[in-house]
Amino acid sequence: MRKRTQSQNIKLKGGLAEIQDAPRNEIYFVLDNIKSMFNVGAIFRTADAIRAKKIFLCGITATPPRRKIFKVSMGTVDHVDWEYKDIAVDAVGELKDRGMQIIALEQTQDSIDYKKAKYRKPIAIILGHEKNGVSEKVLELCDITVEIPMYGFSNSLNVATSAGIIGYEVLNKTFQN
Repeated sequence: MRKRTQSQNIKLKGGLAEIQDAPRNEIYFVLDNIKSMFNVGAIFRTADAIRAKKIFLCGITATPPRRKIFKVSMGTVDHVDWEYKDIAVDAVGELKDRGMQIIALEQTQDSIDYKKAKYRKPIAIILGHEKNGVSEKVLELCDITVEIPMYGFSNSLNVATSAGIIGYEVLNKTFQN
């Protein structure tokens, strides 16, 4: 068994032009004060993999062009639309006004298992600060909060890892039907 090369993978998808022109899924990520550029880059990579429409980088979240973000994203920052907003509440409010389902990946008293949630498109996924999570003001705008069950000592996963899990769950439940 031999691994495929990047150029072989692109050829399987119909070529670079076909990939770039393919429609994007109505999935939006809102990064609420993510402090690590490595996490930002990894979330760009996930957003590209699921063909998310856009990423909103809010508050202290670093924006491209930054070497660390570009390197971890494997260049996907050039292929995923993004926008910076000073305040995550502004981005979430705009998305809510456009009729999107707003979900936060956060442990709250009302959060439900991410596998049991009912998702609809278009959808915005809110991801919060590595230590402090999603801000209270943003949580007030959310339609639901979902969480990934934790079975070990730690009560959370890395935010970029969590983005991949929730991103693929939303994609599978809403866009593959």
